[in-house]
Amino acid sequence: MTLHLPGARGALRAYEPRTEPLALAPGAPFASRTVFAAAHVVADPYADTTPDSPAAVDWDATLAFRRHLWSHGLGVAEAMDTAQRGMGLDWAGAAELIRRSAAEAQAAGGRIACGVGTDQLTGGPKALPEVRAAYEEQLALVEESGAQAILMASRALAATARGPEDYLAVYGHLLRQAADPVILHWLGPMFDPALDGYWGSADLDAATDTFLQVIAAHPDKVDGIKVSLLDARREVELRRRLPKGVRCYTGDDFHYPELIAGDDHGFSHALLGVFDPLGPLAAQAVRVLDTGDRDGFRALLDPTVELARHLFRAPTRFYKTGVVFLAWLAGHQSHFTMVGGLQSARSLPHLARAYELADRLGLFPDPKRAEDRMRTLLSLYGVTP
Repeated sequence: MTLHLPGARGALRAYEPRTEPLALAPGAPFASRTVFAAAHVVADPYADTTPDSPAAVDWDATLAFRRHLWSHGLGVAEAMDTAQRGMGLDWAGAAELIRRSAAEAQAAGGRIACGVGTDQLTGGPKALPEVRAAYEEQLALVEESGAQAILMASRALAATARGPEDYLAVYGHLLRQAADPVILHWLGPMFDPALDGYWGSADLDAATDTFLQVIAAHPDKVDGIKVSLLDARREVELRRRLPKGVRCYTGDDFHYPELIAGDDHGFSHALLGVFDPLGPLAAQAVRVLDTGDRDGFRALLDPTVELARHLFRAPTRFYKTGVVFLAWLAGHQSHFTMVGGLQSARSLPHLARAYELADRLGLFPDPKRAEDRMRTLLSLYGVTP
């Protein structure tokens, strides 16, 4: 049946949903690339909460989604930005998420890496020793859980640091005490405005030099870097300057096909929020790449970029709303509710376009269910046939 979807200016347009999904079977981990999907959390829709309340999580549905990603060979990047870290999920909730997901990963044989930050610090600016201690607390929890650590960018450090030397001191201290190699995460201000000027400078060239100094001083403690600056040229230049053995994990949700495919000088691995909704399709594409077929990989993944750019359009930090919306349409959860009430962060026209683009790609295992749920949402907003 025809759906009538609202456009940006309010006018309705007719759309004919597809009737068959893509055939995307589960499979083993990949040979040529290490690929993580940053996974969202599923809220408990029956919890009596407010946007300021601690997150109420539906643990069964949240862990089931991680098993879905592992079944397709993807690793899970846990308690990251996609999980609404600092946007509805506080440290207490993140700590519980890490414990549960790490245990689930061990049971399922899945790969997992978890975010280490400083979000237990609240209130005004903190002294550097407080920031360092907060990082240490979270690093200890992740290591005790058996997961790999991802050292996330810290709002508290960005507010406290006086220059590059403070970043070098804090990260150097953490890397020296890390039990195993970690992933360093550079999250740009388009994802979190509080991180503007990270690494001690708003000049990205100067910030890159400081970032590389951290890595060069401790290459044995850095498995890789995740770069989320949405600047493909800069990522390519950065990965070519990395010490041998240090990986680049792209976090660029605009240019991931070309960055993962790579060039004659190298390639990026992946740690991407957009691989939450694209998981099975992304996995199939990487398996094609495993055979050496770069063109076939691009043929599968290039058509997904339009959806990714739509989900991550400014304000980019609200991309999580579209990710959870697509999870609901795909049947991975029974409702479109988010921790912190973030389901209200995107407009109906934005969500309608996300549905259309995802449906065209065949991302919904049951297109009819997705259509019915989209129709239900439209009716709640007063859209009638």
